[in-house]
Amino acid sequence: MAKVFRSLSRVNTQSCTVGLLTAFILASLMYITMSRTNTMRVSMASSQLPPVLKINASMTSGDSIRQEASAKAAEIRKSSPVDHVEIPAKESPNESGGTKAEKKPMCDRSNSKSDICEADGDVRIIGKDTRMVFVAPPQSNDNGEGESWTIKPYARKWAADSGARVREVTLKSVHGYGEGTRCSVNHTVPALVFAIGGWTGNFFHDFADVLVPLFETAYPFGGEVQFLIANTNPPWMDKYRPFFQKLSRYEIIEYDNDDAVRCFKHVTLGLRCSSVEDFQMEPSKSPHGYTMFDFAKFARSVFSLESEHPSRVGEQSDKKPRLMIITRATTRRFVNAEEIVQMAAEVGYEVVITEADPDVSKFSRIVNSCDVLMGVHGSALTYMIFLPTDAVVIQVVPWGNLDWAAGHHFRDPSKQMKLEYLEYSINEEETTLSELYPRDHAVFKDPLSLHRQGWATYARIFLREQNVRLNVTRFRPFLERALGLLRQEQRE
Repeated sequence: MAKVFRSLSRVNTQSCTVGLLTAFILASLMYITMSRTNTMRVSMASSQLPPVLKINASMTSGDSIRQEASAKAAEIRKSSPVDHVEIPAKESPNESGGTKAEKKPMCDRSNSKSDICEADGDVRIIGKDTRMVFVAPPQSNDNGEGESWTIKPYARKWAADSGARVREVTLKSVHGYGEGTRCSVNHTVPALVFAIGGWTGNFFHDFADVLVPLFETAYPFGGEVQFLIANTNPPWMDKYRPFFQKLSRYEIIEYDNDDAVRCFKHVTLGLRCSSVEDFQMEPSKSPHGYTMFDFAKFARSVFSLESEHPSRVGEQSDKKPRLMIITRATTRRFVNAEEIVQMAAEVGYEVVITEADPDVSKFSRIVNSCDVLMGVHGSALTYMIFLPTDAVVIQVVPWGNLDWAAGHHFRDPSKQMKLEYLEYSINEEETTLSELYPRDHAVFKDPLSLHRQGWATYARIFLREQNVRLNVTRFRPFLERALGLLRQEQRE
Protein backbone atom coordinates (compact mmCIF):
# COMPACT_ATOMS: atom_id res chain seq x y z
CA MET A 1 0.00 0.00 0.00
CA ALA A 2 2.94 2.41 0.72
CA LYS A 3 4.25 1.95 -2.81
CA VAL A 4 0.82 2.72 -4.16
CA PHE A 5 0.57 5.98 -2.23
CA ARG A 6 4.10 7.01 -3.19
CA SER A 7 3.19 6.41 -6.82
CA LEU A 8 0.05 8.44 -6.43
CA SER A 9 1.95 11.34 -4.86
CA ARG A 10 3.88 11.82 -8.08
CA VAL A 11 0.71 12.80 -9.89
CA ASN A 12 0.32 16.53 -9.99
CA THR A 13 -3.46 16.77 -10.21
CA GLN A 14 -5.28 16.18 -6.95
CA SER A 15 -8.47 15.05 -8.66
CA CYS A 16 -6.60 12.32 -10.51
CA THR A 17 -5.14 11.12 -7.22
CA VAL A 18 -8.56 10.87 -5.60
CA GLY A 19 -10.04 9.13 -8.65
CA LEU A 20 -7.37 6.44 -8.78
CA LEU A 21 -7.62 5.79 -5.08
CA THR A 22 -11.40 5.50 -5.24
CA ALA A 23 -11.28 3.07 -8.19
CA PHE A 24 -8.80 0.85 -6.35
CA ILE A 25 -10.95 0.67 -3.22
CA LEU A 26 -14.14 -0.07 -5.23
CA ALA A 27 -12.43 -2.86 -7.21
CA SER A 28 -11.27 -4.49 -3.96
CA LEU A 29 -14.73 -4.38 -2.45
CA MET A 30 -16.35 -5.84 -5.58
CA TYR A 31 -13.87 -8.76 -5.62
CA ILE A 32 -14.57 -9.62 -1.96
CA THR A 33 -18.37 -9.37 -2.45
CA MET A 34 -18.41 -11.59 -5.55
CA SER A 35 -16.32 -14.26 -3.80
CA ARG A 36 -18.70 -14.40 -0.84
CA THR A 37 -21.79 -14.48 -3.10
CA ASN A 38 -20.44 -17.38 -5.16
CA THR A 39 -19.60 -19.32 -2.01
CA MET A 40 -23.11 -18.73 -0.61
CA ARG A 41 -24.76 -19.87 -3.86
CA VAL A 42 -22.78 -23.10 -4.00
CA SER A 43 -23.65 -23.86 -0.37
CA MET A 44 -27.35 -23.11 -0.92
CA ALA A 45 -27.56 -25.19 -4.09
CA SER A 46 -26.06 -28.24 -2.39
CA SER A 47 -28.38 -27.93 0.61
CA GLN A 48 -31.50 -27.64 -1.57
CA LEU A 49 -30.77 -30.53 -3.89
CA PRO A 50 -33.67 -33.00 -3.44
CA PRO A 51 -32.75 -36.68 -3.07
CA VAL A 52 -34.69 -37.70 -6.16
CA LEU A 53 -33.87 -38.95 -9.61
CA LYS A 54 -35.24 -35.84 -11.34
CA ILE A 55 -32.75 -33.01 -10.88
CA ASN A 56 -33.88 -29.40 -11.35
CA ALA A 57 -31.25 -28.09 -13.79
CA SER A 58 -32.21 -24.48 -13.16
CA MET A 59 -31.14 -24.79 -9.51
CA THR A 60 -27.62 -26.12 -10.05
CA SER A 61 -25.54 -28.31 -12.35
CA GLY A 62 -22.19 -30.07 -12.59
CA ASP A 63 -20.45 -33.44 -12.40
CA SER A 64 -21.38 -34.06 -8.75
CA ILE A 65 -25.10 -33.74 -9.51
CA ARG A 66 -24.92 -36.00 -12.54
CA GLN A 67 -23.06 -38.57 -10.44
CA GLU A 68 -25.73 -38.38 -7.72
CA ALA A 69 -28.51 -38.78 -10.28
CA SER A 70 -26.75 -41.77 -11.85
CA ALA A 71 -26.21 -43.37 -8.46
CA LYS A 72 -29.87 -42.86 -7.52
CA ALA A 73 -31.00 -44.37 -10.83
CA ALA A 74 -28.73 -47.38 -10.25
CA GLU A 75 -30.20 -47.83 -6.75
CA ILE A 76 -33.74 -47.76 -8.12
CA ARG A 77 -33.02 -50.29 -10.86
CA LYS A 78 -31.28 -52.60 -8.40
CA SER A 79 -34.09 -52.56 -5.81
CA SER A 80 -37.08 -52.56 -8.15
CA PRO A 81 -38.96 -55.70 -9.25
CA VAL A 82 -39.94 -54.12 -12.60
CA ASP A 83 -37.47 -53.55 -15.42
CA HIS A 84 -37.07 -49.80 -15.74
CA VAL A 85 -36.82 -48.00 -19.03
CA GLU A 86 -33.38 -46.49 -19.45
CA ILE A 87 -33.74 -42.70 -19.72
CA PRO A 88 -30.77 -41.00 -21.42
CA ALA A 89 -29.26 -38.06 -19.55
CA LYS A 90 -30.47 -34.76 -20.95
CA GLU A 91 -28.18 -31.81 -21.40
CA SER A 92 -29.18 -28.69 -19.52
CA PRO A 93 -29.59 -25.46 -21.55
CA ASN A 94 -26.66 -23.82 -19.74
CA GLU A 95 -24.30 -26.69 -20.51
CA SER A 96 -25.20 -26.76 -24.19
CA GLY A 97 -24.47 -23.08 -24.64
CA GLY A 98 -28.10 -22.01 -24.83
CA THR A 99 -29.83 -19.37 -22.79
CA LYS A 100 -30.82 -19.98 -19.19
CA ALA A 101 -34.13 -21.84 -18.88
CA GLU A 102 -37.09 -19.74 -17.81
CA LYS A 103 -38.44 -20.30 -14.33
CA LYS A 104 -41.32 -22.77 -14.46
CA PRO A 105 -44.42 -22.37 -12.29
CA MET A 106 -44.63 -24.73 -9.34
CA CYS A 107 -47.89 -26.25 -10.61
CA ASP A 108 -48.88 -27.69 -13.98
CA ARG A 109 -52.63 -27.64 -14.64
CA SER A 110 -52.43 -28.37 -18.37
CA ASN A 111 -53.35 -32.05 -18.01
CA SER A 112 -57.11 -32.51 -18.37
CA LYS A 113 -57.10 -35.36 -15.86
CA SER A 114 -54.78 -34.34 -13.05
CA ASP A 115 -53.03 -31.28 -11.62
CA ILE A 116 -49.52 -31.72 -10.26
CA CYS A 117 -47.20 -29.38 -8.35
CA GLU A 118 -43.52 -29.73 -7.47
CA ALA A 119 -41.35 -27.64 -5.19
CA ASP A 120 -37.63 -27.99 -4.51
CA GLY A 121 -35.91 -26.35 -1.56
CA ASP A 122 -37.49 -25.44 1.77
CA VAL A 123 -41.07 -26.76 1.78
CA ARG A 124 -43.20 -26.83 4.92
CA ILE A 125 -46.40 -28.89 5.14
CA ILE A 126 -49.08 -27.94 7.65
CA GLY A 127 -51.44 -30.91 7.49
CA LYS A 128 -54.58 -29.92 9.37
CA ASP A 129 -54.68 -26.55 7.63
CA THR A 130 -54.13 -28.28 4.25
CA ARG A 131 -51.42 -25.74 3.53
CA MET A 132 -47.97 -26.12 2.03
CA VAL A 133 -45.48 -23.25 2.24
CA PHE A 134 -42.46 -22.98 -0.04
CA VAL A 135 -39.88 -20.60 1.43
CA ALA A 136 -38.26 -19.03 -1.63
CA PRO A 137 -34.45 -18.61 -1.46
CA PRO A 138 -33.21 -15.05 -0.82
CA GLN A 139 -31.65 -14.68 -4.29
CA SER A 140 -34.96 -15.35 -6.08
CA ASN A 141 -36.46 -12.30 -7.76
CA ASP A 142 -40.21 -12.16 -8.22
CA ASN A 143 -40.75 -8.65 -6.81
CA GLY A 144 -42.15 -10.16 -3.65
CA GLU A 145 -45.15 -11.59 -5.47
CA GLY A 146 -45.15 -15.27 -4.48
CA GLU A 147 -46.97 -18.03 -6.36
CA SER A 148 -50.14 -19.42 -4.83
CA TRP A 149 -51.94 -22.52 -6.07
CA THR A 150 -54.95 -24.42 -4.76
CA ILE A 151 -55.66 -27.87 -6.20
CA LYS A 152 -57.47 -31.08 -5.35
CA PRO A 153 -54.75 -33.76 -5.49
CA TYR A 154 -56.94 -36.49 -6.98
CA ALA A 155 -56.29 -37.91 -10.45
CA ARG A 156 -59.73 -37.22 -11.92
CA LYS A 157 -60.40 -33.50 -12.03
CA TRP A 158 -64.02 -33.63 -13.07
CA ALA A 159 -64.88 -35.99 -10.22
CA ALA A 160 -63.05 -33.83 -7.69
CA ASP A 161 -64.78 -30.69 -8.99
CA SER A 162 -68.27 -32.20 -9.11
CA GLY A 163 -68.80 -32.48 -5.39
CA ALA A 164 -66.84 -35.70 -4.77
CA ARG A 165 -65.14 -35.86 -1.37
CA VAL A 166 -61.67 -34.42 -2.08
CA ARG A 167 -59.94 -31.80 0.08
CA GLU A 168 -58.26 -28.78 -1.46
CA VAL A 169 -54.59 -28.15 -0.71
CA THR A 170 -52.90 -24.77 -1.09
CA LEU A 171 -49.23 -24.39 -2.06
CA LYS A 172 -47.84 -20.89 -1.60
CA SER A 173 -44.41 -19.36 -2.17
CA VAL A 174 -43.23 -16.87 0.48
CA HIS A 175 -40.02 -14.98 1.19
CA GLY A 176 -39.74 -15.50 4.90
CA TYR A 177 -40.73 -17.68 7.81
CA GLY A 178 -44.12 -16.96 9.29
CA GLU A 179 -45.65 -17.81 12.61
CA GLY A 180 -46.87 -21.38 12.68
CA THR A 181 -44.49 -22.55 9.95
CA ARG A 182 -41.45 -23.44 12.03
CA CYS A 183 -40.40 -27.05 11.44
CA SER A 184 -41.41 -29.55 14.09
CA VAL A 185 -40.25 -32.54 12.01
CA ASN A 186 -37.49 -32.54 9.38
CA HIS A 187 -37.58 -35.26 6.73
CA THR A 188 -34.65 -36.47 4.64
CA VAL A 189 -36.74 -38.03 1.85
CA PRO A 190 -39.13 -36.37 -0.63
CA ALA A 191 -42.86 -36.08 0.09
CA LEU A 192 -45.77 -37.11 -2.12
CA VAL A 193 -49.14 -35.63 -1.17
CA PHE A 194 -52.35 -36.98 -2.72
CA ALA A 195 -55.99 -37.81 -1.96
CA ILE A 196 -58.00 -41.04 -2.13
CA GLY A 197 -61.51 -39.57 -1.98
CA GLY A 198 -63.44 -39.03 -5.20
CA TRP A 199 -64.77 -42.19 -6.79
CA THR A 200 -62.62 -44.64 -4.85
CA GLY A 201 -64.57 -47.59 -3.47
CA ASN A 202 -65.37 -48.74 -6.99
CA PHE A 203 -62.72 -51.33 -7.88
CA PHE A 204 -62.06 -49.86 -11.33
CA HIS A 205 -61.61 -46.33 -9.98
CA ASP A 206 -59.37 -47.59 -7.17
CA PHE A 207 -56.90 -48.50 -9.89
CA ALA A 208 -57.64 -45.91 -12.58
CA ASP A 209 -57.77 -42.92 -10.21
CA VAL A 210 -55.22 -43.87 -7.55
CA LEU A 211 -53.05 -46.97 -7.92
CA VAL A 212 -51.97 -46.54 -11.56
CA PRO A 213 -51.17 -42.79 -11.21
CA LEU A 214 -49.50 -43.51 -7.85
CA PHE A 215 -47.23 -46.09 -9.50
CA GLU A 216 -46.32 -43.67 -12.26
CA THR A 217 -45.50 -40.91 -9.74
CA ALA A 218 -43.91 -42.82 -6.85
CA TYR A 219 -42.09 -45.74 -8.48
CA PRO A 220 -39.07 -43.68 -9.64
CA PHE A 221 -38.22 -42.91 -6.00
CA GLY A 222 -37.32 -46.55 -5.35
CA GLY A 223 -39.16 -46.61 -2.01
CA GLU A 224 -37.46 -43.45 -0.71
CA VAL A 225 -40.57 -41.28 -0.53
CA GLN A 226 -42.96 -40.26 2.23
CA PHE A 227 -46.70 -40.50 1.47
CA LEU A 228 -49.05 -37.91 2.99
CA ILE A 229 -52.61 -38.93 2.11
CA ALA A 230 -55.76 -36.83 2.38
CA ASN A 231 -59.31 -38.19 2.72
CA THR A 232 -58.02 -41.40 4.26
CA ASN A 233 -60.45 -44.30 4.62
CA PRO A 234 -59.09 -47.00 6.99
CA PRO A 235 -60.79 -50.04 5.35
CA TRP A 236 -59.72 -48.83 1.90
CA MET A 237 -56.17 -48.19 3.11
CA ASP A 238 -55.96 -51.68 4.62
CA LYS A 239 -57.24 -53.24 1.39
CA TYR A 240 -54.45 -51.69 -0.70
CA ARG A 241 -51.72 -51.39 1.92
CA PRO A 242 -49.48 -53.93 0.12
CA PHE A 243 -49.33 -51.52 -2.86
CA PHE A 244 -48.32 -48.61 -0.62
CA GLN A 245 -45.70 -50.70 1.15
CA LYS A 246 -44.22 -51.75 -2.17
CA LEU A 247 -43.82 -48.10 -3.22
CA SER A 248 -42.67 -46.52 0.05
CA ARG A 249 -40.54 -47.73 2.95
CA TYR A 250 -42.16 -45.25 5.35
CA GLU A 251 -45.34 -45.26 7.41
CA ILE A 252 -48.19 -43.35 5.76
CA ILE A 253 -49.03 -39.96 7.29
CA GLU A 254 -52.73 -39.11 7.40
CA TYR A 255 -52.60 -35.58 6.05
CA ASP A 256 -56.01 -34.51 7.42
CA ASN A 257 -55.16 -35.38 11.03
CA ASP A 258 -51.54 -34.30 11.20
CA ASP A 259 -50.66 -31.61 13.77
CA ALA A 260 -46.98 -31.35 12.85
CA VAL A 261 -45.24 -28.84 10.61
CA ARG A 262 -43.23 -31.17 8.39
CA CYS A 263 -40.30 -29.86 6.38
CA PHE A 264 -39.02 -31.41 3.16
CA LYS A 265 -36.51 -30.51 0.48
CA HIS A 266 -38.71 -31.82 -2.31
CA VAL A 267 -42.50 -32.13 -2.44
CA THR A 268 -44.83 -33.44 -5.14
CA LEU A 269 -48.48 -32.49 -4.74
CA GLY A 270 -50.88 -34.59 -6.83
CA LEU A 271 -50.41 -37.69 -8.97
CA ARG A 272 -48.93 -37.85 -12.45
CA CYS A 273 -51.09 -39.06 -15.37
CA SER A 274 -49.22 -39.48 -18.64
CA SER A 275 -52.48 -40.50 -20.34
CA VAL A 276 -55.80 -38.71 -20.11
CA GLU A 277 -57.51 -42.06 -20.76
CA ASP A 278 -58.66 -44.26 -17.88
CA PHE A 279 -56.54 -47.18 -16.67
CA GLN A 280 -53.81 -46.39 -19.21
CA MET A 281 -50.37 -44.80 -19.54
CA GLU A 282 -48.76 -42.99 -22.45
CA PRO A 283 -45.05 -43.99 -22.53
CA SER A 284 -44.06 -41.08 -24.79
CA LYS A 285 -45.43 -38.64 -22.19
CA SER A 286 -44.27 -40.48 -19.09
CA PRO A 287 -40.99 -39.06 -17.71
CA HIS A 288 -39.69 -42.62 -17.33
CA GLY A 289 -41.49 -44.27 -20.24
CA TYR A 290 -43.68 -46.47 -18.02
CA THR A 291 -46.43 -48.61 -19.57
CA MET A 292 -49.40 -50.60 -18.32
CA PHE A 293 -47.26 -53.69 -18.89
CA ASP A 294 -44.83 -52.32 -16.27
CA PHE A 295 -47.73 -51.72 -13.91
CA ALA A 296 -49.09 -55.24 -14.45
CA LYS A 297 -45.70 -56.73 -13.56
CA PHE A 298 -45.55 -54.48 -10.52
CA ALA A 299 -49.08 -55.47 -9.42
CA ARG A 300 -48.20 -59.17 -9.66
CA SER A 301 -45.05 -58.57 -7.63
CA VAL A 302 -47.09 -56.90 -4.86
CA PHE A 303 -48.68 -60.28 -4.03
CA SER A 304 -45.74 -62.42 -5.23
CA LEU A 305 -47.88 -64.08 -7.89
CA GLU A 306 -46.10 -66.95 -9.56
CA SER A 307 -47.61 -67.28 -13.03
CA GLU A 308 -45.91 -65.05 -15.59
CA HIS A 309 -47.37 -66.87 -18.60
CA PRO A 310 -50.43 -69.09 -19.28
CA SER A 311 -50.33 -72.83 -18.69
CA ARG A 312 -48.86 -75.06 -21.40
CA VAL A 313 -51.82 -76.54 -23.21
CA GLY A 314 -52.15 -78.28 -26.51
CA GLU A 315 -53.70 -81.10 -28.47
CA GLN A 316 -51.12 -83.55 -27.08
CA SER A 317 -51.43 -82.34 -23.47
CA ASP A 318 -53.79 -83.62 -20.79
CA LYS A 319 -53.73 -80.23 -19.06
CA LYS A 320 -56.82 -78.13 -19.61
CA PRO A 321 -56.68 -74.34 -19.75
CA ARG A 322 -58.42 -72.62 -16.82
CA LEU A 323 -61.32 -70.32 -17.64
CA MET A 324 -62.56 -67.90 -14.98
CA ILE A 325 -66.13 -66.70 -15.44
CA ILE A 326 -66.78 -63.68 -13.23
CA THR A 327 -70.42 -63.55 -12.24
CA ARG A 328 -72.28 -60.63 -10.72
CA ALA A 329 -74.74 -60.84 -7.84
CA THR A 330 -77.27 -58.30 -9.09
CA THR A 331 -76.97 -56.25 -12.28
CA ARG A 332 -75.48 -57.45 -15.58
CA ARG A 333 -75.35 -61.02 -14.32
CA PHE A 334 -75.46 -64.19 -16.40
CA VAL A 335 -78.95 -65.64 -15.92
CA ASN A 336 -77.94 -68.92 -17.63
CA ALA A 337 -74.57 -69.41 -15.94
CA GLU A 338 -74.90 -73.21 -15.69
CA GLU A 339 -75.47 -73.50 -19.44
CA ILE A 340 -72.37 -71.39 -20.11
CA VAL A 341 -70.25 -73.54 -17.80
CA GLN A 342 -71.38 -76.74 -19.51
CA MET A 343 -70.58 -75.38 -22.97
CA ALA A 344 -67.14 -74.17 -21.83
CA ALA A 345 -66.34 -77.61 -20.44
CA GLU A 346 -67.29 -79.15 -23.79
CA VAL A 347 -64.86 -76.82 -25.56
CA GLY A 348 -62.09 -78.11 -23.29
CA TYR A 349 -61.78 -75.75 -20.32
CA GLU A 350 -61.47 -76.30 -16.62
CA VAL A 351 -64.03 -73.75 -15.46
CA VAL A 352 -63.82 -71.55 -12.37
CA ILE A 353 -67.01 -69.55 -11.85
CA THR A 354 -67.13 -67.01 -9.04
CA GLU A 355 -67.99 -63.50 -8.00
CA ALA A 356 -65.13 -61.08 -7.49
CA ASP A 357 -63.84 -61.22 -3.92
CA PRO A 358 -63.12 -57.91 -2.12
CA ASP A 359 -60.00 -59.56 -0.66
CA VAL A 360 -57.57 -58.47 -3.40
CA SER A 361 -54.70 -60.63 -2.17
CA LYS A 362 -56.83 -63.78 -2.16
CA PHE A 363 -58.70 -63.20 -5.44
CA SER A 364 -55.62 -62.04 -7.36
CA ARG A 365 -54.05 -65.47 -6.77
CA ILE A 366 -57.06 -67.23 -8.28
CA VAL A 367 -57.03 -64.90 -11.29
CA ASN A 368 -53.31 -65.43 -11.77
CA SER A 369 -53.85 -69.19 -11.91
CA CYS A 370 -56.20 -68.83 -14.90
CA ASP A 371 -55.52 -68.58 -18.63
CA VAL A 372 -58.76 -66.93 -19.76
CA LEU A 373 -60.92 -64.39 -17.93
CA MET A 374 -64.45 -63.58 -19.08
CA GLY A 375 -67.18 -61.38 -17.68
CA VAL A 376 -69.81 -58.78 -18.47
CA HIS A 377 -68.59 -55.19 -18.68
CA GLY A 378 -68.01 -53.97 -15.13
CA SER A 379 -65.38 -53.11 -12.55
CA ALA A 380 -64.57 -56.78 -11.78
CA LEU A 381 -62.78 -57.02 -15.15
CA THR A 382 -60.12 -54.78 -13.60
CA TYR A 383 -58.79 -58.01 -12.07
CA MET A 384 -57.26 -58.77 -15.48
CA ILE A 385 -54.25 -56.82 -14.19
CA PHE A 386 -53.25 -60.01 -12.33
CA LEU A 387 -53.49 -62.36 -15.32
CA PRO A 388 -50.30 -63.88 -16.69
CA THR A 389 -48.83 -62.13 -19.73
CA ASP A 390 -50.42 -63.39 -23.01
CA ALA A 391 -53.53 -64.66 -21.20
CA VAL A 392 -56.91 -63.93 -22.82
CA VAL A 393 -59.64 -61.50 -21.74
CA ILE A 394 -63.18 -61.88 -23.09
CA GLN A 395 -65.43 -58.91 -22.38
CA VAL A 396 -69.17 -59.43 -22.85
CA VAL A 397 -70.63 -56.04 -23.83
CA PRO A 398 -74.24 -55.44 -22.73
CA TRP A 399 -76.95 -54.07 -25.00
CA GLY A 400 -77.18 -50.30 -25.43
CA ASN A 401 -74.26 -48.96 -27.50
CA LEU A 402 -71.71 -49.51 -24.75
CA ASP A 403 -68.89 -50.22 -27.20
CA TRP A 404 -67.02 -47.02 -26.37
CA ALA A 405 -67.05 -47.69 -22.63
CA ALA A 406 -66.01 -51.30 -23.20
CA GLY A 407 -63.04 -50.29 -25.34
CA HIS A 408 -62.02 -47.31 -23.27
CA HIS A 409 -62.04 -49.11 -19.94
CA PHE A 410 -60.80 -52.60 -20.80
CA ARG A 411 -59.97 -53.29 -24.46
CA ASP A 412 -57.27 -50.63 -24.81
CA PRO A 413 -55.70 -51.23 -21.36
CA SER A 414 -55.61 -55.01 -21.91
CA LYS A 415 -53.58 -54.59 -25.09
CA GLN A 416 -51.12 -52.33 -23.27
CA MET A 417 -50.73 -55.09 -20.65
CA LYS A 418 -49.83 -57.58 -23.42
CA LEU A 419 -52.99 -59.61 -22.98
CA GLU A 420 -55.03 -61.10 -25.81
CA TYR A 421 -58.46 -59.53 -26.05
CA LEU A 422 -61.79 -60.71 -27.46
CA GLU A 423 -65.03 -58.75 -27.36
CA TYR A 424 -68.54 -60.19 -27.59
CA SER A 425 -71.48 -57.78 -27.98
CA ILE A 426 -74.85 -59.26 -27.08
CA ASN A 427 -77.85 -58.73 -29.33
CA GLU A 428 -81.36 -57.72 -28.32
CA GLU A 429 -82.35 -61.38 -27.93
CA GLU A 430 -79.71 -61.84 -25.21
CA THR A 431 -80.66 -58.93 -22.97
CA THR A 432 -83.32 -59.18 -20.29
CA LEU A 433 -84.34 -55.62 -21.19
CA SER A 434 -86.65 -57.35 -23.69
CA GLU A 435 -88.71 -58.43 -20.68
CA LEU A 436 -89.07 -54.83 -19.48
CA TYR A 437 -89.47 -52.77 -22.65
CA PRO A 438 -91.36 -53.34 -25.93
CA ARG A 439 -89.29 -53.79 -29.09
CA ASP A 440 -90.40 -50.44 -30.48
CA HIS A 441 -89.05 -48.59 -27.41
CA ALA A 442 -85.99 -46.32 -27.68
CA VAL A 443 -84.08 -48.93 -25.66
CA PHE A 444 -83.98 -50.99 -28.87
CA LYS A 445 -84.72 -48.47 -31.61
CA ASP A 446 -82.48 -45.59 -30.51
CA PRO A 447 -80.30 -46.35 -27.46
CA LEU A 448 -78.16 -43.25 -28.07
CA SER A 449 -81.18 -41.01 -27.47
CA LEU A 450 -81.22 -42.37 -23.91
CA HIS A 451 -77.49 -41.70 -23.56
CA ARG A 452 -78.17 -38.07 -24.43
CA GLN A 453 -80.61 -37.81 -21.51
CA GLY A 454 -77.65 -38.03 -19.16
CA TRP A 455 -75.79 -40.41 -16.92
CA ALA A 456 -78.72 -41.13 -14.60
CA THR A 457 -80.93 -42.48 -17.40
CA TYR A 458 -78.08 -44.29 -19.17
CA ALA A 459 -76.87 -46.00 -15.98
CA ARG A 460 -80.35 -46.93 -14.75
CA ILE A 461 -81.39 -48.71 -17.93
CA PHE A 462 -78.22 -50.17 -19.44
CA LEU A 463 -76.13 -50.80 -16.33
CA ARG A 464 -78.60 -51.51 -13.52
CA GLU A 465 -81.76 -52.92 -15.13
CA GLN A 466 -80.02 -55.25 -17.56
CA ASN A 467 -78.95 -58.88 -17.19
CA VAL A 468 -77.54 -61.23 -19.83
CA ARG A 469 -78.88 -64.47 -21.20
CA LEU A 470 -75.93 -65.58 -23.32
CA ASN A 471 -76.65 -67.48 -26.54
CA VAL A 472 -74.15 -70.30 -25.98
CA THR A 473 -74.23 -71.38 -29.63
CA ARG A 474 -73.36 -67.86 -30.78
CA PHE A 475 -70.77 -67.43 -28.04
CA ARG A 476 -69.00 -70.80 -28.40
CA PRO A 477 -66.65 -69.69 -31.25
CA PHE A 478 -65.22 -67.03 -28.93
CA LEU A 479 -64.12 -69.62 -26.38
CA GLU A 480 -62.68 -71.73 -29.21
CA ARG A 481 -60.84 -68.68 -30.51
CA ALA A 482 -59.40 -68.03 -27.04
CA LEU A 483 -58.13 -71.62 -26.89
CA GLY A 484 -56.51 -71.14 -30.29
CA LEU A 485 -54.76 -67.96 -29.10
CA LEU A 486 -53.28 -69.80 -26.12
CA ARG A 487 -51.91 -72.53 -28.36
CA GLN A 488 -50.57 -69.95 -30.81
CA GLU A 489 -48.69 -68.15 -28.04
CA GLN A 490 -47.07 -71.45 -27.00
CA ARG A 491 -45.89 -72.16 -30.54
CA GLU A 492 -44.34 -68.72 -30.82
